Amino acid sequence: MDSFEINKIIASILLTALIIIGIGKLADILFYNEKPKVSAYKVEGLENNISLSETSSESKKIVEVINIKDLLAMGDLAHGEKVFKKCSACHMIAADGKNKIGPNLWGVIGRTAGSITDYKYSKAMKAYAKEWSFEEMNSYLIKPQAYIKGTKMAFAGLRKEKDRASVILYMNSKSTSPKALP
Repeated sequence: MDSFEINKIIASILLTALIIIGIGKLADILFYNEKPKVSAYKVEGLENNISLSETSSESKKIVEVINIKDLLAMGDLAHGEKVFKKCSACHMIAADGKNKIGPNLWGVIGRTAGSITDYKYSKAMKAYAKEWSFEEMNSYLIKPQAYIKGTKMAFAGLRKEKDRASVILYMNSKSTSPKALP
């Protein structure tokens, strides 16, 4: 095969590629579609660009409005077990359970934050060091990263009050000595 034949083969491949690209560009011009400004599908759990300070103040306002006694009255243990399956990807809740990506949550209500010795907490969680009461857990579960800035828990949070109340009741029941409900 001589060089003239090779040049013809390469030229035909390039011409074919250019024609395909040209047809694609021409089709884009002829059949132009304007993209919608608002997404057609809303994904639950994602938020628009809201700063953490706004979210934190928002979650604190929500906590002030909601009475923990009324919130826990909305909860249901069976529903809490179902919702906790989201948490079980990172947390175990068993008396002799091991830490996973997150710490074991057995007896978490009434325990001091960042107190399990064989788990490496973030500096923010160690510094927080408050007792996990019903109110604290409710505030934290709304949006963990906004409530304790610097926590390594990458969870969007539980927005629905019934879900939070049910999970809190479920976690409280998973203890050797569950705390009395308010």
